[in-house]
Amino acid sequence: MSSLNRARGETSLCVNGQDFTLCLTLGALAQIETALETHNLDALSERLRCLSAVDVLHVLHALLMGGGNAVSEDVLRTAKIDPTETAKAIAAAFSLSMQGT
Repeated sequence: MSSLNRARGETSLCVNGQDFTLCLTLGALAQIETALETHNLDALSERLRCLSAVDVLHVLHALLMGGGNAVSEDVLRTAKIDPTETAKAIAAAFSLSMQGT
């Protein structure tokens, strides 16, 4: 994996023993809003406070796509992924993206 661009808001997560880049891009944000059925950032922020496992898969998929990875949600459903590390990586992706604002 190439080095992460923290200025762009990139972080990483190990999926099936391979490191992948996660990034909260505008496209990823729109994908997350759609998947979580929210219509603005306030509603999305509230919705992110209480995610189901399916929601986490949707968010992770969007962040992986934002990081330039074509990993399907079907692959993620059966992937070996540490839940704690996943939560940390998702939080980091959101936190890093807000540092530039």
